[in-house]
Amino acid sequence: MNISRSTFVLSFIAWLPLMASAATPPATHDFVLDNGLKVVVREDHRSPIVTAQLWIKVGSSYEPPGQSGLSHALEHMVYKGSSKACAGEFTAILEKLGASENAVTGTDFTVFHQTLSSGHAGVAFEILADLMSTAELDAQDFTPELKVIQEERRMRVDDEITVLAHERLNSIAHPASGYRTPTIGWMHDLQRMNAVQLQQWYQAWYSPDNATLVVVGDVAPERIKALAQQHFGHLERRATPAAPAPVELASAGERSLTLHAPIAAPRLIMSFNTPSLATAVDRRTAHALRLLDVLLAGSNSARIKQQLQLSEAIFTEVDSEYDAFNRGDSLLTISTQLNPDKLKDPDEALARLWKVIDALKDKAPEAVELERAKNLLIANAVYAQDDLLGQAGTLGLLETIGLDWRLADQETDELNKVTPLDIQQVAKTYLTRERLSTATILPEKNNG
Repeated sequence: MNISRSTFVLSFIAWLPLMASAATPPATHDFVLDNGLKVVVREDHRSPIVTAQLWIKVGSSYEPPGQSGLSHALEHMVYKGSSKACAGEFTAILEKLGASENAVTGTDFTVFHQTLSSGHAGVAFEILADLMSTAELDAQDFTPELKVIQEERRMRVDDEITVLAHERLNSIAHPASGYRTPTIGWMHDLQRMNAVQLQQWYQAWYSPDNATLVVVGDVAPERIKALAQQHFGHLERRATPAAPAPVELASAGERSLTLHAPIAAPRLIMSFNTPSLATAVDRRTAHALRLLDVLLAGSNSARIKQQLQLSEAIFTEVDSEYDAFNRGDSLLTISTQLNPDKLKDPDEALARLWKVIDALKDKAPEAVELERAKNLLIANAVYAQDDLLGQAGTLGLLETIGLDWRLADQETDELNKVTPLDIQQVAKTYLTRERLSTATILPEKNNG
């Protein structure tokens, strides 16, 4: 059960620049039950397996100040007992069937997923329907579980300086939206969270008309429709609160923070406010930003890696991330670790990074360089076709952030439309100081 936006991207959505694209898209069907539950079914008959994912439209970006971490805590608690099972019973049933299960909370969603023999799809549906409708959320169970979550935060965030720096950077990079809220929650909010808040959150958001059921595998659409009606059809629709997309300030101004930690070399992180697929006026902008990320630092042949890590060796590590799959605006982030034998001053390192970025603004990339970046993203999409979880995750995430699942079959065409001038234009528009937030981690000085 993942705890943060960055952790989620690394583990569950490692396949989500993965919008699957093939010459002939797999047969995919959708329908909506009378209570508002949307069901998307994709046929993949290569093995007798099915994955079922229930996507709830709620995550940390929905949480009001003072109540951070509610969505993640609720994800933990729905497994503690319901009208049909005590804690652990559903897991035991799935284990006997040779199934795998997990759940993930992100900024924009909570998703529960199970993969099992296609002949047992009805078992997955019964469990998922029960979790989303009759979880008991007992206060006696919540107190020890909250301690577990607090310890998770200490171990995975507070004691991991790079993760902590990204969390703090997120908080200043999103001055106008809920994306500044960490998925696991701030510790002071976790310390005062109670079961009443949890129950209210459950009642507010876990409604069939606020969810999407995605099924991918060796299935027949008519059978899935009958099973969905059998297990989910009786659930009552409830009014859910309004949830406007998190939109950022166009020019928030340059922001920065500095942390000190027992590390051997300084680290420097840059984040630029950008649109996502859901908020861009033209989706081509988001695809151009995806390719810009690959060109700058997101591949072994990327400019920053080639020039500043491999050639000049002023960095020992270079990573980047651009998440196009948000319901609100996003960030393009470049993370580096300085090589203290070559360069110790983060300000100078920042200046060197700007030099590489500005070169891309001054001159559009060559067609062959852009083609390499396109090939990398398209290859990821093709490989993702072999993964049921990846296919289902793509469809579910698109629907949950307010886009149509059919975009999953259009990626190659949309990437191929991006031109070198598009790359230059998005670099000029979004990689600016007015959209920049930086975090610097400096080695602690020994005062002894």
